[in-house]
Amino acid sequence: MIAWVRAAIFAVACVLSCSLSAQPATQDARIADALSLRDRMQYLTDGVADPAVWSPAGDAFHYRRTVIGGFRFVSVRLADRERRDMFDHARLAAAIGAVTGGEYRADRLPFDSFAFEGDDRTLRITVADRRLRCSLASYVCATVAPPPGRPRAFGVTRDMRVPADATPRRSPDGRHEATVEGDNLVVREVASGRQVIRTSDGSPGLFYDPETIAWSPDSRRLALYRVRPGHQRMIYRVASSPPDRLEPKLITQLYPKPGDVVDLERPVLFTLDGARQVDVDPALFDNPYQLSPLAWRSDSASLGFTYNQRGHGVYRLVEVDAVSGTPREVVAERSDTFVYAPRMDHRDVDGTGREIVWMSERSGWNHLYLVDGRTGRTRPITQGDWVVRRIVHVDAERRQVYFAANGREKGDPYLQHFYRIGLDGRGLVRLTEAEAFHDVSFAPDMAHYVDTYSRIDLPPVSELRRTSDGALVATLEQADISQLTAAGWQTPETFIAKGRDGVTDIWGVIVRPRDFDPAKRYPVIENIYGAGFDNFVPKKWWPFGYHAGGDEVVGMQAQADLGYIVVQIDGMGTLNRSKAFHDVTWKNVGEGGAPDRILWHKAAAARYRQYDASRVGLYGGSLGGQNALGGLLFFPDFYKAAVAYNGCHDNRMDKISWNEQWMGWPVDESYSRSSNVDNAWRLKGDLLLIVGELDMNVDPAVSMQVADRLIKAGKDFELLVVPGGDHGVGRTEAPFDEVLGRQYDFFARTLGAPQPTR
Repeated sequence: MIAWVRAAIFAVACVLSCSLSAQPATQDARIADALSLRDRMQYLTDGVADPAVWSPAGDAFHYRRTVIGGFRFVSVRLADRERRDMFDHARLAAAIGAVTGGEYRADRLPFDSFAFEGDDRTLRITVADRRLRCSLASYVCATVAPPPGRPRAFGVTRDMRVPADATPRRSPDGRHEATVEGDNLVVREVASGRQVIRTSDGSPGLFYDPETIAWSPDSRRLALYRVRPGHQRMIYRVASSPPDRLEPKLITQLYPKPGDVVDLERPVLFTLDGARQVDVDPALFDNPYQLSPLAWRSDSASLGFTYNQRGHGVYRLVEVDAVSGTPREVVAERSDTFVYAPRMDHRDVDGTGREIVWMSERSGWNHLYLVDGRTGRTRPITQGDWVVRRIVHVDAERRQVYFAANGREKGDPYLQHFYRIGLDGRGLVRLTEAEAFHDVSFAPDMAHYVDTYSRIDLPPVSELRRTSDGALVATLEQADISQLTAAGWQTPETFIAKGRDGVTDIWGVIVRPRDFDPAKRYPVIENIYGAGFDNFVPKKWWPFGYHAGGDEVVGMQAQADLGYIVVQIDGMGTLNRSKAFHDVTWKNVGEGGAPDRILWHKAAAARYRQYDASRVGLYGGSLGGQNALGGLLFFPDFYKAAVAYNGCHDNRMDKISWNEQWMGWPVDESYSRSSNVDNAWRLKGDLLLIVGELDMNVDPAVSMQVADRLIKAGKDFELLVVPGGDHGVGRTEAPFDEVLGRQYDFFARTLGAPQPTR
């Protein structure tokens, strides 16, 4: 126990001041080099383009591209296809600095995207969580107040401390407006102010929500949700070292957790003629996790919404007759495990609901189906052992649907391509040619598209193409990385091995030190993030951007340069493969695909004698932090050391959203089986826990609960608490060097250095 206390106090006390002087001078220099690698390499490319954004008129598009030393925003007009600066970068940098107090370089503006406001001469940007409006006519920026409205914590529980936006919603014909006063709906004539409807059944415990008002296109009816508010669970954080005062501050956040009562919404219909009210029978949506916003059909005959059942086992499209208020199921997705609601998508073919393009995994792969909106009969549009990622556009006139998918073409099954197919399932056309990951931006009229594509070993290319036949109109950008290569950049190696079933390919990447010596055996460090909401092994070339929950490729390179082989692997349970592949996550978040990843490690060690699978460590943040510690708890015979940044650690303590998605509802024993808190007693190996005291994403108390259980179990470990640190501390937010340096130092002490091959 004495060893733990010493380590913990040392780590906490040194978060902002200790150097790494315990390491040899050469190691100090190597760590300093690793910490500066991103800054030294990030600005050595030219012509690396982000995906394009079209103007509302469709006559031009813009994108951000790299230049040596930074970035620039360029605009291209279809008429001449010439590239121009989007704005005066120096003047905009000065304008932003004038309102924020910061200093910005013209080639490193503090935002990577923007939106037009009203016209193409006014931009909306966000700088360090501050919303700004910037005029390109005067080059003056001003702070924009956040939009009014009542926030919903993780989309399911309204924050009742904040008033709802009761701004009157005007009918399409402009004759009436609707709002909520004293929890009741009120509808008035605009011209006279005469009250047409006023309900009397609203109350604080069952109120009409003005933010959900939806007028029918013919202005004869409206609908909105009446809401029974859910549990107002507040969690508390103490800012120990606030910059503006001596005393600590208490921070309170609405934070629903798994099992909590969420808002219960019920749609109510109103007809202006006769002030008729119809409460919709809730039998088809009686246990909601979430209902979508109410959406009227174009003919005003009905309205629809989706129902995501609590527990995520049913996802249903409900249609409500506008006259009778009778609801019916149009189509539904059901699963014995889970329906991944964030991917579910559907589109009305003509806006009337007579035909619907519906996304479903009923075949075992995510595909598109055409649904008869009256009978519910479905027939496949796409089929095969591959995955539709999203619906892009439905062309009702030509009866075609555009979509993005992966896995249909030979090679890497994660590479995204774009396609067009008839609603009858015939005439499939592949719009993207290169074997690469494609980001395609279509013009509003669908006549042209910009295709930006790359692989981790293929620098980006950006092309303007014609949609009708896919013909190349112009090559916009072709990245030049010669200076980056001259500075020592090397491409990660893609490596594939069989998973636990002996059949499924598991894909990952290997990053070696830039001074790799084939006569040595290197310890291995795995950058882990095993969540089910995406795949995480990089597929695009850009190596400097952060992936969700994990480090970017250049971060893996920096760690590798200290004397390791660094890898990242998509084990089973991650997204963009088959339904069976994805289902491994269900009630099993604690595993993180480890059986597949361990087999992958062993296959790499069998291929390369320099790969020392007897010394494997892990690092990760958020769910990756949970996975990193889980490696030592549940697979201690393989993993030897772990650094866990702001880990979720116990899914009952984390946010309701993705935890109930994967772990289910009601809360059951599976939560305990995956819990790093309940299983802390199993710890073997070396552990460094890192937590920001003001993590607003994952409740930081859960890291302290892990520490508590480890202490009680007599386990030795290290703890780094960062005052003022948020969820991305050391990874996506400062302090970087002080925190990341502790990771480098930790692995040097626990995994050791390369050894001669035997």
